Amino acid sequence: MKNVFQKCEICPRNCLVNRTEVSGFCGAKDKMVIARASLHEWEEPCLSGTNGSGTIFFSGCPLKCVFCQNYEISTKLVGKEVSMEEFSTICLNLQKQGAHNINLVTPTHFVPLIIEGLKLAKKNGLTIPIVYNTSGYEKKETLKMLEGLVDIYLPDFKYWEDTYATKYSHAPHYSEIMKEALKEMVRQVGTPKFSKDGILLKGVIVRHLMLPGLKEDSKKILSYLYHTYHDQIYLSIMNQYTPIRTFAKYPELNKKIDDSDYDEIINFALDLGIKKAFMQEGGTVDNSFIPDFLEQKLPL
Repeated sequence: MKNVFQKCEICPRNCLVNRTEVSGFCGAKDKMVIARASLHEWEEPCLSGTNGSGTIFFSGCPLKCVFCQNYEISTKLVGKEVSMEEFSTICLNLQKQGAHNINLVTPTHFVPLIIEGLKLAKKNGLTIPIVYNTSGYEKKETLKMLEGLVDIYLPDFKYWEDTYATKYSHAPHYSEIMKEALKEMVRQVGTPKFSKDGILLKGVIVRHLMLPGLKEDSKKILSYLYHTYHDQIYLSIMNQYTPIRTFAKYPELNKKIDDSDYDEIINFALDLGIKKAFMQEGGTVDNSFIPDFLEQKLPL
């Protein structure tokens, strides 16, 4: 396990740093750090259900978008270091609380540790589906390590054009990387499968968070997803972008999504023929939808 972190190539950044001694681009070393773990009611309905999704928010992030809605943990690195035994206990306690799934939020940089922790949790009685909730900035080789452990992939397809990926995430080639990652995710878990009461048990939901002024980029993403995968995946088209602070360098990001722009994208999706999609109604653009990471909540 330690060798993986001694020359880290877990994410597309390929830092090659020794994370047993220093932090990678993600901000993490070789110990798992969790910011929050709790039942979450605001995921897609098939994930949250009636009891909530058992979300585990990891500290750090390989992508670090300038507009990150979880800035406190992705960049400020709020969180608590936990052992594999503690991680296993968190998963099992969320299951006891009635969680429909274990939802691993921004997990990429801890994949080797997560694999170890999930195996321990499953050995001790974890049976609910595992959700891999990611920015989409993934290496196929890393995803292959998760085969058989992850039931549901929940990637966010952020950008189509390199211009925006480079400007807002310093991640050139993001789109190509995401497309390869998505292909591997679909290969692993196949078409969506639901329980009798509508809870997703297996499959892929691709999220797309609209950003101010990027309607045409959004349309390119939706067109690609529909023409490539049709009904093999679900889409989640999100209007909840919230400027959590003022951006002097990116003034275009200092506003929310116009209702008319969101309506235009939804109509575009419908005209394409997209039927398997989640859409958001008014009221989602609110800081209350962003968890309070300064008030740690770990069910140990």
